[in-house]
Amino acid sequence: MHEQKIQVLQGTVSKLLRRNATSNLKKALGKIHPADIAHLLRYFDVHEQKTLLELTPDLQRVADVLAELEPDSWPQIAELLDRDYLISIIHEMADDDSAVFIRSLPDDLGEQILIALHDDQSDDVEYLLGYEEETAGSIMSTDVFFLNQDISVRHAIEALQDSEDYEMVFYVYVTDEHNHLVGVLSLRQLLTVPPTTKLADIMSTNVMRVRSDMDQEEVAQMVAKYNLLAIPVVDDQGKLLGLITVDDVIDVMRDEATEDILRMAGTSEEELLLGYKSFQIARLRLPWLLTTLVGGVVTGTLMWYYRATLEQVIMLISFIPVITGMGGNVGGQTSTILVRGFATGRIDFSMIRQVFLKELRVGLIMGLVCGIVIAGVASIWHQNLYLGLVVGVAMVTAITVAACMGVVVTAFFKKIGVDPAIASSPFVQTVNDITGIMIYFSTATLFLPYLT
Repeated sequence: MHEQKIQVLQGTVSKLLRRNATSNLKKALGKIHPADIAHLLRYFDVHEQKTLLELTPDLQRVADVLAELEPDSWPQIAELLDRDYLISIIHEMADDDSAVFIRSLPDDLGEQILIALHDDQSDDVEYLLGYEEETAGSIMSTDVFFLNQDISVRHAIEALQDSEDYEMVFYVYVTDEHNHLVGVLSLRQLLTVPPTTKLADIMSTNVMRVRSDMDQEEVAQMVAKYNLLAIPVVDDQGKLLGLITVDDVIDVMRDEATEDILRMAGTSEEELLLGYKSFQIARLRLPWLLTTLVGGVVTGTLMWYYRATLEQVIMLISFIPVITGMGGNVGGQTSTILVRGFATGRIDFSMIRQVFLKELRVGLIMGLVCGIVIAGVASIWHQNLYLGLVVGVAMVTAITVAACMGVVVTAFFKKIGVDPAIASSPFVQTVNDITGIMIYFSTATLFLPYLT
């Protein structure tokens, strides 16, 4: 239903653009939700996007639309917008959104905007830009509501009622006189205790927190694991620096998932920016494709090594694609599950032995089922029970080994600091092709007297 709505909006906006009906466009854009406008802009080229942004009434609405757009599109749009207009939009953004936006721009344009801001916001944005990209510090908001532990509940409620400058207040964070984070309160707690009670007497001292240098993916895993609406950010001394809210975490999880999927396909988000530039896109995809090519050469070499067996029993050639294909598929499944487990925090190295044994059992079960089926096919097809036995045994072994390899290879790359989403898929496929051929022809060589 949502897609149908967007398609109708796209048709309407396209007609109004062609007719240059600016007043009607302004009215229409004023009634559409900013998130829907951002979705709508994807169907137009960058010059049309610029026109639609400029026609969108209310700078706050324009800021919300920009924040909803994919960061990859920001530099092109920013280059086209009038500088003063762009700065006015950034003024309406939250500090963390402004920092992420400016970080995406070319360095010279980003510096120009920071110089032009000239206010407290620019100081906050520069502060956030000082943190490394994709860390907790780079995505946090400095507008965090906190109170001193020595004040009473009555004063806390009064302060909360005057907290219009803060974007969202999910929890009340409590600090000491040196700004160290010492506790947290829910809004409900404030309303269910006597007004004279001090915050120190009712606060929970077990506060989930993250350090400013923690990777944003780990932050997202913590928020998801403990079902938090927000999580405070502290420095190495425990001083409260800012807050990461659940909307920012959702963006991180979406971006990390997209990045992992693209890497598993042997490419990256950079390809999306290259449009139809074939040579640059090919350059991104080639490295891991060449890895598979090398694996294919090794597989061919092994087949040449076993050529005597193949020459004597030519019917063996019928099942080479089956053995290698099944092994590659099973290894790919295991690798994908493990990559996802590492990404979501459901799997860590303390669980690798348990995961390995589980995949060993799963591989053995799947191998036995597939092995029995292919053994029957081989025996009936070529009228040779020993060929069925060879193919069946090879299938059971290849699938079991492939399941185990999916765990070993993925865990290995994770351990040495190489992103398993990039490397595991081509390596698992290549390793399983090689081991599948070795298993198949070794088994066939062993039973050679019964096959000829």
